[in-house]
Formats: sequence, C-alpha cells, structure tokens
Amino acid sequence: QVQLQESGGGSVQAGGSLRLSCATSGTIYITYCMAWFRQAPGKDREGVEYIYAPGGDTYYGDSVMGRFTIAHDNAKNTLYLQMRRLKHEDTAMYYCAAARHAPGRVLSASEYEYWGQGTQVSVSS
Repeated sequence: QVQLQESGGGSVQAGGSLRLSCATSGTIYITYCMAWFRQAPGKDREGVEYIYAPGGDTYYGDSVMGRFTIAHDNAKNTLYLQMRRLKHEDTAMYYCAAARHAPGRVLSASEYEYWGQGTQVSVSS
C-alpha cells in the first residue's frame, strides 16, 4: 500500500511559478513509477508528467514541455512538480499517482492504482 499527499497548490498570475509536492509513505517500491495528472472542471483527467524514480527517466505531456519539471527526492520519498510560465489553461486540480508496475502508457490514468487527494492550482490571466 502507498499513501500520497499533495501540497503546494494555490493561486498565481499568468507567467508565475508554483512548486507542487507529493509526500509518499508505505511500500517504497510502489513509488518507483509516479506521475502528475490534472483535471479541470468538465474535462478528462490529463497526464502531465511521468518519472521512473530509480533511474530518473521522465516523460512529459506536450502541453507542459519546457515549462514544467518533474523530480523525485529518493531520500525524502517526495515527488515534485516545478511549474513555470503558468498559463490560465493550467488551472486544474493536480494529482500525484503511483503505479505498482511500469505503465505501458505512462500518461494514462488507468495505469495507476494509487492517488492523492489533489491540490488546486488556479492561474489568473
């Protein structure tokens, strides 16, 4: 089992930055394959970024490439999402997720078994 808890969301103006954190606890090997997702009202959950924590391999969604950076601190068991040059369309609830096995489609929500409660990010234009 794994427990995930996001923090760091808030309100920011377009062009600003935020850093989200996801504290993890439980069976550590399950936190090897982790990702950030987001969901705006009325829209499907969208995969933002993926990381394979032991090796540091990452995969980014097209909408955030060059602006967002995912990272994992193995010593602190914490996942991060550094968001820069935020846009109004980045407004959403952001969730961290963990998969028991390496996902075939790393940005597909159906591949992940464990989810946090989410943290809200609001970007004003």
